[in-house]
Amino acid sequence: MIYGVRTKTLVTHADERGWLFEILRADDSLFLKFGQTYITAVYPGVVKAWHCHAKQTDHFTVVSGMAKLVLADLREDSPTRGEINEFLIGDQNRLLVQIPPGVYHGLKGIGTATALALNCPTEPYDAAHPDEIRLPYRCDEIPYDWDIRQG
Repeated sequence: MIYGVRTKTLVTHADERGWLFEILRADDSLFLKFGQTYITAVYPGVVKAWHCHAKQTDHFTVVSGMAKLVLADLREDSPTRGEINEFLIGDQNRLLVQIPPGVYHGLKGIGTATALALNCPTEPYDAAHPDEIRLPYRCDEIPYDWDIRQG
């Protein structure tokens, strides 16, 4: 696991009325502080990558559909520099992934339905001064193959 990345298995509570699963609570060991909450959609087969933040920690899960969340550690001072982590998250695997500052990440929609990812970052988005560093989804800095592995 990339240094500083933490995960939490999300438990679904179901009964005859429907279901509920908690994502992040103020009393969770993963909770740092609240910045904002948003949902982003990724269409099947589409890649939204790469970006990282200088000060923001993200808390990602997929609330509908399935997606592959990929993390890449390019931090100079990290003991896991160069490592890649993959997480298949969504309807079939409820998981919250905490992504520390400086770790690049991206999403790919997998399956046949649009995936809805929910993020609870520690900082509110500042359009005038975005805390984002972006790279193209295919780049030399992160030699990652987003294609599906068959077989």
